[in-house]
Amino acid sequence: MNYVLIVLALLLAALPSQVIEAGEAKKKIVLLAGKPSHGFGSHDHYAGCMLLAKCLNENVPGVEAIVHKHVWPTNADAFEGAAAIIIYCDGGGGHMAIPKLKELDEILKKGVGLGCIHYGVEVPKGDPGEAFLRWIGGYFETHWSVNPHWVADFKEIPQHEITRGVKPFSTNDEWYYNMRFNEASKKVIPILSAVPPDNTRKGKDGPHSGNPFVRENVGRKEHVVWAFERPEGGRGFGCTGGHVHWNWAQDDFRKCILNAIVWIANMPVPEGGVPSKRPTVDDMLSNHDEAVPANFDKAKIEQRIEDMNKPR
Repeated sequence: MNYVLIVLALLLAALPSQVIEAGEAKKKIVLLAGKPSHGFGSHDHYAGCMLLAKCLNENVPGVEAIVHKHVWPTNADAFEGAAAIIIYCDGGGGHMAIPKLKELDEILKKGVGLGCIHYGVEVPKGDPGEAFLRWIGGYFETHWSVNPHWVADFKEIPQHEITRGVKPFSTNDEWYYNMRFNEASKKVIPILSAVPPDNTRKGKDGPHSGNPFVRENVGRKEHVVWAFERPEGGRGFGCTGGHVHWNWAQDDFRKCILNAIVWIANMPVPEGGVPSKRPTVDDMLSNHDEAVPANFDKAKIEQRIEDMNKPR
């Protein structure tokens, strides 16, 4: 009998630390996917959320990632027990969170994490902007931030739980920059930063195109993914990339955002980061809102994915 007990003890000790004890509830992660808006391969909110949820459910023990499609969920228990909420949608005045600011604020006061991706980081200045400064530490402010497409080369990766296992990489995306940050809190943590090409700073004055401050700061490193620890408790992150659907097949970008989701859910990020199998083009064609165009060049996208993941 003693021998059997010893063997059982050794087997239990060898189990991964993330294994959920019997009866312990899973960490619920709620992903809110906005409607399509920019054509096939861009702003694929639902396909992107489904991909991220699949990666989380398959590779993070103790997580239950649930995707809500196109609308703010109306069922009473949608956010019940949530550890984190991810919003990946069109923003501006039509941001899905604007009519729900008070409701979302009450949820986040419980320590629930919030992550916003791409256009989901843009809300109007005023009450929505102030809420985002409190919740995720920053946002896209019109007539201040800009939204050019450019190749962001992330040459230096800072040390943080979110960057575990993330190596230097680059992607061509609509990386917004010159974000409005909550500088007073001193809790904003840069995660991915790069220097935009000079030509991206030359836009004329406009709500998204440029302003004197942007034009005068040639060569400045810009933070395009950041983390935030709310002084009153809870975590958040913002990611300005995510316009281009195929970029989710860049292993380091995908790992960074998966790590960020786990981090805002207040779970330990594995030492090597959240693992996930690189999605194939066929994987990425799943759950699209728009039909695949007749002229879609699968081989071209396969080559793009291969080139993005070449060793540096």
